[in-house]
Amino acid sequence: MEHEVYVPFPVRTVRQALTDPERVARCVPGVQLDADAAPHRPEGRLRLRIGSSTITYRGSLTVGEPADGGPGDAAAELTVEAKGTESVGDGAVAATLTVRLSPATDPGPGTTLACAGTVHSDGRLAEAPDRSAEAAGRRLLDRFAENLADDLRQRPVAEGPARTGVFDAEVPPPSLDPLSDEDAIEEADLADAGDAAEEPGFAYDDDLDEVAPAEAAHARRTMIGRSAEEVDHAPPRGRYAPVPAPEPNATSLTLRWAAPAAAVVLASAVVVSRVLRRRR
Repeated sequence: MEHEVYVPFPVRTVRQALTDPERVARCVPGVQLDADAAPHRPEGRLRLRIGSSTITYRGSLTVGEPADGGPGDAAAELTVEAKGTESVGDGAVAATLTVRLSPATDPGPGTTLACAGTVHSDGRLAEAPDRSAEAAGRRLLDRFAENLADDLRQRPVAEGPARTGVFDAEVPPPSLDPLSDEDAIEEADLADAGDAAEEPGFAYDDDLDEVAPAEAAHARRTMIGRSAEEVDHAPPRGRYAPVPAPEPNATSLTLRWAAPAAAVVLASAVVVSRVLRRRR
């Protein structure tokens, strides 16, 4: 059997809606879904009216992965399979429906679903006339398209974020580049070193030349992440670190110890001179 139905939504929206098995099963007319069924494999009951009789089936529905026909609103194709058994009786049915989606302009912008299906059954459905079974299938697809349109209006599909390639990714501003921060900090260290070399009172130890690169690298790592103001006012480290100036009371401390020593030397000289005089 072949039949076409119309859905007033774009191909991309309809295709995304048809990949949801629970939505597809919910839109089938006469279906009552089980509350504890798995979302990817809905189960429940289907009441199918053929001619003047009604057949109730219990079964499940699965939806295959859609095959894209091209980018944008190009045609796409997917497969829907349903299996069930009669609630009263021993009959069973297995249906496979191939749905091809394509853009439509009549009666308005939307999507055309070209459905082609095969049904294998026994029991009461197999006993029904072919014309009645085909009419029931067309009526089922027409009502399914109407229910799908209403369901999309009430529960719109969640549009996923647009995919961007590697070259479409946003490039952060240069100020966020850690390498540029290291260069700026190194330039600041060199500038501080030049200023310190011109000022008197600063001395540097030649023995620190071997460990200076490691200390300079550590200083750059510890200063990364600070603000520009902190970097400008940070004291130099490593080989550029100034030697502390001598304390102002160092001279008085030296004189304090020199005076008693001179007194002791003078007293010793006096004693020695007296001893020499007595011997004479």
